[in-house]
Amino acid sequence: MSLLVHTFVLAPDGTMDLLEDPPGGRDLAGFERSRTTLWGSAAMRALGARFFPLLDGDDLRVQPEELAEFLAECDAVRPHLAALAAHSGYTEEYVTARFDNIAAAARRAREVGGGVLVW
Repeated sequence: MSLLVHTFVLAPDGTMDLLEDPPGGRDLAGFERSRTTLWGSAAMRALGARFFPLLDGDDLRVQPEELAEFLAECDAVRPHLAALAAHSGYTEEYVTARFDNIAAAARRAREVGGGVLVW
């Protein structure tokens, strides 16, 4: 199984409406085991990440009001992608591509006043 990343907006009743997937696999966030070996890893936690480690055991839902903090976390994590790749056993290209998909979803969410779901 794969982890997917989506941008969502909240409907008036509070339910999530997922926006259309970007083309070309840009909705991929990693393999299911990436929850623990990458996003929820000790190496990610050591960076002070608060959002990404939530994937270790649950889906990640970044609410619209949390988006600025999540984007700041993405900016803080980006310089460490090579080290995260080495720790996780994935290639740097793999980690960077999946991270870029997540960050792109967050930027789309900012544009529409929405949030991010990684599941």
